[in-house]
Amino acid sequence: MKILFLLILFTIIYLIFNLSKSISKNLGKNILFTIICSVLIIYITLNPELCLESALDGSKLFIKSVFVSLFPFLVLINIMLSYNAVNIYSKFFGNILCKPLRLPKNCSIVLIISIFCGYPLGAKYACDLYEKNLIDFRTCQRLVNIASNPSPIFVIGAVGTSMLNNSSLGFLLLLSCYLSCFITGIFLPSHTPSPYIKSSTNNYIYKERNIGNVLKESIDNALKSSFSIGGFIVFFSVISTIVKNNIISDIVFTKLSMVLGICIETLQSFLLGLLEMTNGCSLISSNNGLTILCKLILISFFLSFSGLSIIGQVYSIVYKFKISINNYIKVKLIQGTICSLLTVVLYKIDIIHISSTVFNINIENINFINHTSLFILCVLILISPFLITKFNKLFNRIS
Repeated sequence: MKILFLLILFTIIYLIFNLSKSISKNLGKNILFTIICSVLIIYITLNPELCLESALDGSKLFIKSVFVSLFPFLVLINIMLSYNAVNIYSKFFGNILCKPLRLPKNCSIVLIISIFCGYPLGAKYACDLYEKNLIDFRTCQRLVNIASNPSPIFVIGAVGTSMLNNSSLGFLLLLSCYLSCFITGIFLPSHTPSPYIKSSTNNYIYKERNIGNVLKESIDNALKSSFSIGGFIVFFSVISTIVKNNIISDIVFTKLSMVLGICIETLQSFLLGLLEMTNGCSLISSNNGLTILCKLILISFFLSFSGLSIIGQVYSIVYKFKISINNYIKVKLIQGTICSLLTVVLYKIDIIHISSTVFNINIENINFINHTSLFILCVLILISPFLITKFNKLFNRIS
C-alpha cells in the first residue's frame, strides 16, 4: 500500500511539474497546494480506516475537552461585552495591565480574556475591538501578538497533571508562558494611538439591551467560534496521522536521525508538536528517552509557539483585517524560544520549591491548583461587568 502511494505521489508531482512549465509563475502557490491536497486525498483514500480513526480521535478531543471548557467561556465573554465590559475593565485594570505593555486602557479586556481563556480568543476579541473602531489597526496588530497565551486550565490540568503527572510542573510552564508573553510585548514596537480612536473609546456609550437577545446572540456566536476551532482540531488530527504513517516521513525521519544524532521518536514528536500543540505535548511527555528538563523545554516551546493548527485558527480570524500572519508567526517563534529559556532558568533555580517554602505550601501533599476554584474564579471575573452594570443601575434608581 505504501509503495502504491509513493508511485502515485511521484506521478502526480511529475505531471503537475510539466504542466507548470506552460503556466504563469503567479500560479505557483496554486500548483503547490494542488499537489499537497492531491497527495492527502490519495492517502486518505488508500487508508480510510486509519484516517477515520484519527478524525474520530480529534472529534473526541474536541467534544470531551475543548468544547465543554471553551463554549461556556465564549458565551460569558460575549454577554459581558454586551454589558459595557470594555469600559469597566479599562477603569479597573487598564493601568495595571496595559501601561507596562504600552497599550490603550481598553485593551485590558482582551488581555484578561487571553490570560484566562487561551488561544485563539485573544486574537478574536482584539479584532472585535478594531471592528468596533475602539482601537486602531497598528494597536490591533500588536495586541494580537501580545494577547496570545495557552489557557491555565490546559497548561496546569491537561499538560501538568494529566501528561506530566505533576501539577507543579504545570504551574512552572504557565509562569514561563506568561513571562515570555510579557517580555515579548515589552519589546514589540509601539506607537501613539490615533486621536480619533481615543475619542471614540471615551465616547463609547452602553446601550440597554434585552438579556434574551443578548443571550441568543452570544450562544450563536459561541457555537460558530467553537465549531470553527473544532474543525481545525479534527483536520490537524488527520494530518498528524498522515505524517506519522507514510513511507516518505519514515525515510526523512531516518535520515534526519542519522545526521542530527537524535532518535526518530523525538524528531516525530517535535514535528507533530509544530503541527498541533496538544498532540506534541502528549508525545513529548510520554517519551522515556528524554529527561524531565528536556521535556519541559520542548513542551514550553510548543505552548508559546502554539503550533500550525492554532496559527491557522488565528489566521482565520485576522485575515479579513489584513493583519500579517507572517509577523505573527515570527513573534510566536521568538516567544517560544524565550519561553524555553525561561523554563530552564525557573527549573534550575527550583522556583516551585522556593514558592512552596515562602508560602509554606507542601506541594507533594496537595494539588497545587484546584481546577474547580480556577474555573469559578474565571467565571466571576468574566461576569463582573454584567453584575457591575446591574448594581450601578440599581444604585442610580435608589439615589
